Amino acid sequence: MESDTPGDVTVLLQQMGSGDPQAADKLVPLVLQQLRELARHYLRTERPGHTLQPTALVNEAYLRLVGRGSRNWQNRAHFIGVSAAIMRHILIDHARQRQALKRRCEDAALGEQRDGLSAGEAERLVALDAALDRLDQMNQRQRQVIELRYFGGLSLEETAEALGVSSMTVKRDWRVARAWLKEQIRGEDLT
Repeated sequence: MESDTPGDVTVLLQQMGSGDPQAADKLVPLVLQQLRELARHYLRTERPGHTLQPTALVNEAYLRLVGRGSRNWQNRAHFIGVSAAIMRHILIDHARQRQALKRRCEDAALGEQRDGLSAGEAERLVALDAALDRLDQMNQRQRQVIELRYFGGLSLEETAEALGVSSMTVKRDWRVARAWLKEQIRGEDLT
């Protein structure tokens, strides 16, 4: 059985990036639990009865990761950070589909029963995504810090390692970006 050290994961990610098809098969058992925890973290903030389950979110994210072809993976933190971003995009796509369904349905309550995501929750999720896109245009590293820390669940040190900056820089970016996002979301008209 493979050992589960971050170094093993980094080696397998590098092999996978080089096109080794067996590396992906060896990687899955080493990162699956962390990806499931990440998916549960995302879905914990969603409404109970959400149609996406953690396993489905992990599977969809993994398919998108593998579908991107070879990639220059730096380390486990980089992989988890990219996974977090992909999961966020899956949930945003899901929320947008929910909004489209709401517009097509004459009975909004019927739409909520079908999907498990209320109209208000879908709007807030789309507003957050739009705010993150604006933040990315202003300061890409701050957007990356938000994705890695909040969505990816990485520590300050892991985020610093993934971005190649100091922990103090991550701490400062984290504080500034969170305050900016709160102000942006508060300013959105979500009624």
